[in-house]
Amino acid sequence: MDADLPTTTLADLLGRSQVLDHGVRPLWTPVPRIAGPAYPVRCPPGDHLMLHAAIHRAPAGSVIVVESGDVGYALAGGNVCAVAQRRGIAGFVLDGVIRDLAEVREMRFPVFARGVIPIPGAKAAVTPLGEPVRCGGVTVSAGDVVVADEEGVVVVPGSRAGEVLADARARLAKEDAQTLDEWEAAHRARVDAALAAGGFRG
Repeated sequence: MDADLPTTTLADLLGRSQVLDHGVRPLWTPVPRIAGPAYPVRCPPGDHLMLHAAIHRAPAGSVIVVESGDVGYALAGGNVCAVAQRRGIAGFVLDGVIRDLAEVREMRFPVFARGVIPIPGAKAAVTPLGEPVRCGGVTVSAGDVVVADEEGVVVVPGSRAGEVLADARARLAKEDAQTLDEWEAAHRARVDAALAAGGFRG
């Protein structure tokens, strides 16, 4: 999946169930769009050991996706993000928070998370890497494709990646070929039809 496909197009094709909730958002802007295979990680609340383990194990180009649900302790900081960036990780998508935001912003490492807090978690809880996780209300498995930009985060199921890629490219080509006047006419016709069907007169 290429990073030139906007999340809005993918969300239109996949529906709400594959879109992370709005609380998982870019922590600095303007953030570049990222796209890559998911590397799922589970961190119990208050602990970040497995994310720290994952930065040394995730393949270059992957997006590390973390299930945590904890906003009381930071999952990562500047050095963790710097090592991930140096190893070619495309970015982090975290159901949690980080610290050292100024450093992360300066190095331009893409992090999509719930916010920041200055205190780090512990490094004690061992959980398996690569198993399905829940992040932002969406189940993410290894082999899924994660696309994230300033509009949000979309998870493309791995089994449908080829189909969705082809459909997204076709949709974008159609949109690029359409003028605003053509779009407006088609849009108004759809709106008027929906209004009429609902009994609106005016």
